[in-house]
Amino acid sequence: MGYWRGPGPDPRFPYLNESERLQFPNPEEIEDWIVAIGGNLSPGMLLSAYEQGIFPWYNPEDPLIWQSPDPRFVIYPETLHISESMRKILKKHLFTIRFDTDFEGVIHGCASVPRPGQNGTWISEDIIEAYTELHRLGWVHSAEAYLEGRLVGGCYGIRIGNVFCGESMFALYPNASKAAFLTLAKNLFNDEVQFIDCQVPTEHLRSLGGQELARTEFFKLLKKAISVRDSKDLDQADRRGSWTNRYTEIF
Repeated sequence: MGYWRGPGPDPRFPYLNESERLQFPNPEEIEDWIVAIGGNLSPGMLLSAYEQGIFPWYNPEDPLIWQSPDPRFVIYPETLHISESMRKILKKHLFTIRFDTDFEGVIHGCASVPRPGQNGTWISEDIIEAYTELHRLGWVHSAEAYLEGRLVGGCYGIRIGNVFCGESMFALYPNASKAAFLTLAKNLFNDEVQFIDCQVPTEHLRSLGGQELARTEFFKLLKKAISVRDSKDLDQADRRGSWTNRYTEIF
């Protein structure tokens, strides 16, 4: 990507719009998780990365680092786990769940809410700006949980073809992020999504049905999941427009 070693994106790197693409190094030919360093977070750069099984993951003081973990962590429709306690919470409608109504609230919540064992956040202002732009363009979606009208939890990620790449979640109230994520997951799977890419294992995601998958197998699934674009309208296969009016009551 060049020799930029300053913090964050390289200001000299060309801006790629959502219709432009860049070929990254092939992760399958690299033993490390790190595939490339440098570049920027323009729409075409991010979309290029996700289509190739790569995503940005770096500390704010580091240069932009592109990673592709091995093994990968995914949730399939048949492995999604909803505990009995969560089923009761969802059936009681403790939370009002909405899609794409407050993306900025969700991503700022993900950036600001402390997590056990973590010092600070990887969701920098550069990340917030880039994913907010992809949300504006219709590629990134959020699910929000509201309690008495207040946003108390949520999650966000990017949909490309029939794969959804989850990015982060937050909660200000017990089970709020789970309620948002599980409702989003059920709606995604009902809308032909083949799997949710959770990127790296965590015990929280494992409790929701996440499973480890060798990177080589992940790429086979990814290619199949995004191949839907070869036979469908791009807007329908990739973006699906706003999810604001697409929420389906599942529980």
